[in-house]
Amino acid sequence: MHRVYFILGCTACGKGAVGRELARRLGARILSVDSMKVYRRMDIGTAKPSADARAEIPHYAVDVVEPSGAYSVAQYVACADQAVAEIRAAGAIPLAVGGTSLYIKALMDGLFEGPGADKVLRAELSARAAADGTEALHAELVQVDPAAAERIHPNDEKRLIRALEVYRTTGGRISELQTQWDSQIGRYDCVLIGLRREKSDQAGRINARVRQMIERGLPEEVQKLMSEPNPLSSQAASAVGYAELIDHFQGRCRLDQAVERIKINTRRLAKKQRTWHRRFPNVAWFDLAADETPEAAVERVLSAVEFE
Repeated sequence: MHRVYFILGCTACGKGAVGRELARRLGARILSVDSMKVYRRMDIGTAKPSADARAEIPHYAVDVVEPSGAYSVAQYVACADQAVAEIRAAGAIPLAVGGTSLYIKALMDGLFEGPGADKVLRAELSARAAADGTEALHAELVQVDPAAAERIHPNDEKRLIRALEVYRTTGGRISELQTQWDSQIGRYDCVLIGLRREKSDQAGRINARVRQMIERGLPEEVQKLMSEPNPLSSQAASAVGYAELIDHFQGRCRLDQAVERIKINTRRLAKKQRTWHRRFPNVAWFDLAADETPEAAVERVLSAVEFE
């Protein structure tokens, strides 16, 4: 069984910088664990590593699908499995770096096996979303499975439909059925390294990063994506930073309002990530100081975690 080292933490906590510095020190390669970095040309809003960083350190599971396409957890797991095998075959250490908790869980424990697809029901729910908006599906999910509604974005049509499909076909909540993962044998020998910050520091970093993204041209990036011949998939369009600016460009809010909503929704995402992280067992947590450099954080990680 391959050993995989995970670096997890809330969005904007510094996972990428610490992961890259650790990779430099160990000669490791990075497996991205991010459901939005998989999309090509969605660079600024996903905080994708620069071209120089990716030239220096091999990265996997980045830029693998067009923004108009859907990308399932099963596709990600298959991509990640191949990456881990390639990294180990090259004699390198795989560092799985990212904050998409569902991807982390699936890599560690496997995929949730729910009921098969009900095409008629899916078509009905999809038509309802087209007529009334995905918010209507989200409102229904709040009533039948509030735990699932808490972690599924109101714009994420695919996951909303799946959650409602599971409830209507089985009478069970997808949030409860997914607890079957907890008893499964791990797919990899996993070492989990967690990075944490004080909430005030975390919030400040989120606000600063949003400002930097706007200054670097996130609105222009979103405009270009919206002008492409093939429209963004509902999955890609639901990404924090993109959904809010799409609303702006479609006349539903001012730019300054969209920017504030990005900050708010990013903080909400961080809160959801913290909830997920409490489910993961045996995480070696490192509390980062506000002025701590990635180099200093890596020194602490190397002194406490054995890499092989």
